[in-house]
Amino acid sequence: MPHDNEERRAAALSYKQGYYAPVIVARGKGVVAEAIIACAHEAGVYVHESPELVRLLMQVDNDEFIPPELYRAVAEVLVWLQCMESQQKQATV
Repeated sequence: MPHDNEERRAAALSYKQGYYAPVIVARGKGVVAEAIIACAHEAGVYVHESPELVRLLMQVDNDEFIPPELYRAVAEVLVWLQCMESQQKQATV
């Protein structure tokens, strides 16, 4: 969570087969960040909170591939996401 004097920030990524890296599809702060997070929740997408990673992703323009320096950090989030989805599937069985 942001400190009282900081606006909340959010970035959304997309990765499709054939892409060499994930792409920033949305990013913003304040009301825009809240809308991004709300859309993710409505779509059933897990939201991972990492202020440091979001700060770095905010420097990448929309519709741009993430830079190689962020591959490892984003890969760790994707592994986390896969674990969350797996746990959810096991809980519904």
